[in-house]
Amino acid sequence: MSTPSAHLRPRALYQEVAERLRLRIFSRELAPGSWIDELKIAEELGISRTPLREALKVLAAEGLVTMKLRRGAYVTEVSEQDLREVYELLALLEADAAAAACRHASGEQMQQLQDLHQQLEDAAQEVEKPSTEPRTDTRPSSPERFLAANEAFHLQLLHLAGNRWRMQVVADLRKVMKLNRHGSLLRQGRLQQSLQEHRALMAALQARDAEQARQQMAAHFAQGLRAAI
Repeated sequence: MSTPSAHLRPRALYQEVAERLRLRIFSRELAPGSWIDELKIAEELGISRTPLREALKVLAAEGLVTMKLRRGAYVTEVSEQDLREVYELLALLEADAAAAACRHASGEQMQQLQDLHQQLEDAAQEVEKPSTEPRTDTRPSSPERFLAANEAFHLQLLHLAGNRWRMQVVADLRKVMKLNRHGSLLRQGRLQQSLQEHRALMAALQARDAEQARQQMAAHFAQGLRAAI
């Protein structure tokens, strides 16, 4: 890339750069604990270091980047204690959201949630029984589709529950969780276990059983934490 306008929209350039770096972090192209070479990245993107540094501030506020005095920016390494604290907060916030969705979601909205759950079921089946034929498309892999469907389900549930402040906090916490996500959800046996938890949660949601939905979501995060540490 030779100029910012080649691939990056001129508006809010630092936000575009932040998203590029965020994707690199989530894909492990920038691994946890690695130093972020500002000069190299600025050259790759064809930008000055000013928008790059603004982007790093955004990622630092999200917890994805750690700024070290006189040493620069590093991709955050998530400790076991960090994971415990993130999962604890997510369990509280999303369990409450599940209960709220039982009370507030319309029939149509609940069907949309069921459709997302079916996407999760389909992606899980592809992971467990991958096709033996060579892939000819550019779609994400089956594990990536499962992760994407899983996230879409949780975000839709939050949307149905309302409360934009909760959604904002959860979005930031989930970004930190993603630093460890690939190593836990796709661990041997965890995918099917997670799917069973989603089925129990979906059943509670469809029954409009707010307390059961709350309990199922809390249990889902408790099991997720056990797999992550």
